[in-house]
Amino acid sequence: MFGHAGRMPIPYWLPILLGLVSAVGPVATDMYLPAFPAIEAALGSGPGSAQITLAAWFAGLAVGQITQGTLADRFGRRMPLILGMALFTLASGGCAVSTSLTTFSLLRALSAFGGAAGMVISRAVVRDLTEGIASARLMSRLMLIMGAGPILAPSLGGVVLAAFGWQAIFWTNAIYGAICTVWAAIALPETQKAHMRVKVTAGGFAARAVTILSERQFITNTLMSGSAMFAMFAFLAGSPGVFIEHFHLSPRVYAALFGAGAFGMIAGSQINPRILPRFGADRILFCSTRTFLLGTVLLVLMAFVGPDVWLAIGLPILLSFSTQGFTNQNAVVGAMTKHAAHAGSASALFGTLTFTMASVSATLSGVLADGTPRPMALMMLTGAAGTSVFDWLRRRIVKPAA
Repeated sequence: MFGHAGRMPIPYWLPILLGLVSAVGPVATDMYLPAFPAIEAALGSGPGSAQITLAAWFAGLAVGQITQGTLADRFGRRMPLILGMALFTLASGGCAVSTSLTTFSLLRALSAFGGAAGMVISRAVVRDLTEGIASARLMSRLMLIMGAGPILAPSLGGVVLAAFGWQAIFWTNAIYGAICTVWAAIALPETQKAHMRVKVTAGGFAARAVTILSERQFITNTLMSGSAMFAMFAFLAGSPGVFIEHFHLSPRVYAALFGAGAFGMIAGSQINPRILPRFGADRILFCSTRTFLLGTVLLVLMAFVGPDVWLAIGLPILLSFSTQGFTNQNAVVGAMTKHAAHAGSASALFGTLTFTMASVSATLSGVLADGTPRPMALMMLTGAAGTSVFDWLRRRIVKPAA
């Protein structure tokens, strides 16, 4: 058994496994976006109908995160994670052989429900094993794996689609899920102590949720992270139209820009635990959220009055997202700090709230898009302003973290 609270070394492979299962969401989302037209043609549905499958995926993630967190607090971390990843694997295989949009959408929701276990339980395992700076260090190692998902998934999806067809994307997801399932079954021990497991009814979970949400450190850190996700999803949803359609960049150049932003975020997540002992989470969050705000202010200025060239938009975005490795990592640790007794439920609520804010952003991006960088820039500024506001509230009502 691993040591608790970081008192014993954590195996080198654990962050890799947790990073892989927590990356299920972005990988399974981004990989199949290039296949929308092919899926619509194959399933005999009209143009734009593939958006229904994306909505089904988001719904499955939302319900799955709440449910998987409760199961993890009741039955421990190991078995719900294994069963969740197994469900993701089987449902992804089912998507590959679907012949109707309805069946495909239902299986997509089921795969999201199962995949949510990796997203929720990985954070709970980190909280089981570590706290404080040790949590930040372990989260930084997870982020190194998780951050590769947004970089690789769109390009990988395009390559698989071109070479083997849209079904192969879901067989790839199934193989990914199977590897995580088998690895967890073989290697992952139970990290939650038996005496901390609690049987929670629907009413009991509601009461627990109220308790968690009323805890100021949790809610301010969660809303700070959710605001950052709002800005990130505004970029994810709006950037193809801005850089490929408006600025006419090739998909390869766009992928390089996308990768540069993700690289900056990963770099921040690796620097964070090294400077945390010297500067403390409080000061780091202050600097990262204000730098994020500065970057998006520059972005809006360039979008409205700057030269209509892609570098004028791209450079402020790179500055903005270089801060996210600091903000998100410390926000997760801060939100989970006081919830060791019900880390699964706290992780579920954290994920559901942040993901809901991100989903709202993605929806608004589609509604507000006008073919220019302006809607994306304004939405990113809104998210960045939210991170600064909630950091300010956190500093006023929560004792600064060391």
